[in-house]
Amino acid sequence: MHLRQETSISDPSTSWDIFCAVIDNYGDIGVCWRLARQLVAEHGLKVRLWSDNLSSFKKICPEIDLDASVQFSRGVEIRLWAEGNLAVMPADIVVEAFACELPQAYVAAMTNTGRKHVWINLEYLSSESWVASHHGHASPHPRLPLTKYFFFPGFAQNTGGLIVEKDLAARRAYFLANSKEQRDFWESLGLSSTASKDEIRISLFCYEKAPALSLFSAWSEGSYPVLCMIPEGVATRQVSDFFGRPCAGMGNLYKKGSLTVRVLPFLEQDSYDKLLWGCDFNFVRGEDSFVRAQLAGRPMVWQIYPQEGGAHWPKLEAFLDIYCSGLPLSSSSAVKVFTEAWNSGEAGVLNWENLWSHRAVLESHAIEWANHLIKKEDLATSLVLFCNNKLK
Repeated sequence: MHLRQETSISDPSTSWDIFCAVIDNYGDIGVCWRLARQLVAEHGLKVRLWSDNLSSFKKICPEIDLDASVQFSRGVEIRLWAEGNLAVMPADIVVEAFACELPQAYVAAMTNTGRKHVWINLEYLSSESWVASHHGHASPHPRLPLTKYFFFPGFAQNTGGLIVEKDLAARRAYFLANSKEQRDFWESLGLSSTASKDEIRISLFCYEKAPALSLFSAWSEGSYPVLCMIPEGVATRQVSDFFGRPCAGMGNLYKKGSLTVRVLPFLEQDSYDKLLWGCDFNFVRGEDSFVRAQLAGRPMVWQIYPQEGGAHWPKLEAFLDIYCSGLPLSSSSAVKVFTEAWNSGEAGVLNWENLWSHRAVLESHAIEWANHLIKKEDLATSLVLFCNNKLK
């Protein structure tokens, strides 16, 4: 379903360059690809997206040609970030995603165009309280007449917001109300469009150190059937260890007790949204799937990207505090204890049955939280307004 969007606040003659260095395979390029698409679709902007890893990009955008250094998709010009491909006129707005460091030759070229440029360092999403006080801060270049601005996505009103397309709520509602759309989607994955009696459908996207074996055991020994869908190449070791045989094959089904595991191909972003909408529970990781799971309005558990020295723990705790603030104490405790165990790898503390006993409360809360986020000003709009002001 395609919905018509309102005319944007942006100047379509303004050009944008977004640079993305792929760090954790899919999260970085996932965020940048969603942002680039939205800037084109909703704001009518000219956008070039630079990626240093087209193979990871192709997993979430199948039309990517691995042999093309310049190509177009969804109205976005996509360029391989390689030295021989950088001889271009710098854009008006230059986004350095996640401190990836622009090529020095490109930065030097920004000083020779005779135009004003806005240089944005798009930071990682965080719920920490200090983010709001750093959002939008300027950092003058030590040698060149350029200024970099730090732009923080966030949940608080005085941050940059989240990537939320204007038609997202309508697309989600249409999918959930349309049995044919759901049937076609599940059948495209080789699955029955109708869940068996009491079946729980779960998507699992995690890092290698997640204690997935403990979950598999709980699900296989449970009193209700669980269909767990895992992207190819994710949790491969845990699945293989649990079923006692290599389990890397895409499209394969593995069954033990009450648990059935289906290995899926990586889905392009719109299809991944449908998977999140259609599941009863979602395990997600990193940043892009983390945000989309919240917007899906389904109960979820997040595995944050681990950082040296445990620097990720304050970020995780800050999110849990705001996400669980509207929950009853027992439900809040269940979410926090389970999420912390999932992130620390403490399989002995991972009590799925306790978490799932709060299903009704978690489902209601997830819908309320998603609707709350959708009503806020989105990241793309916030970024356009900020950059327009700096270009004046």
